[in-house]
Amino acid sequence: MKRTVLTVLVLALVLAATATMVWAADPIKRDAKGNETGWESSASSCTTIQDGTLEASDGSLIEVGYDSWGYNYQAHMFNGLYCDSYRDAAWCQPYEDVSLIMKWDDGWLANTDCDGDDLLDRHFGFPSYIGSGAWLTNHQSGQYELDGKTCTWTYFVKIVAAPTDAVKVGDVWYNADAVEVGPAIWDDFAIIQQVENDPCAGIHGLQYLSPDHPGLGNW
Repeated sequence: MKRTVLTVLVLALVLAATATMVWAADPIKRDAKGNETGWESSASSCTTIQDGTLEASDGSLIEVGYDSWGYNYQAHMFNGLYCDSYRDAAWCQPYEDVSLIMKWDDGWLANTDCDGDDLLDRHFGFPSYIGSGAWLTNHQSGQYELDGKTCTWTYFVKIVAAPTDAVKVGDVWYNADAVEVGPAIWDDFAIIQQVENDPCAGIHGLQYLSPDHPGLGNW
């Protein structure tokens, strides 16, 4: 089974875009170096999940906690089976035995609606994901049979939105200092870490680490 294919399919789900408005103010709290440290409170002008009026992509009302599919929008998490992330769509049945955990930040998919469309905001305050600080982690696991042996595999990837001053050369994003951020994915994003374990295929541990994020090597 090709884990890279599964990763792309999962990202397609999360990046199913909803319309957003461009806001002048940056709602993300940042330190002196521009790193994201938090999210500005705007409860007076934003609708929360607790208000009971926000909708998921399938039109169902979002509630606090995990829904029947495995999404916990309040906690920025999905924990379930791969096909459940797609509402058990017919096309993904070949991957129905794959387990999936996703985590993300407010920049990727907020747990509030501040633009008034009754949907959770994406890259709120920014015209696109670039510069928003958005990130997603994707952890997959499963098993397959090989020569009468059950093989267990795991795959982890983290992607981040490219910085505002980043430049994409070919299929790779580079920061303003020409340091590699990571392979480009979905235009606005870069892969910064991949970890894969599949003993039957002789694959073990860290497969890629962004030179721009060396601290992630201490996993």
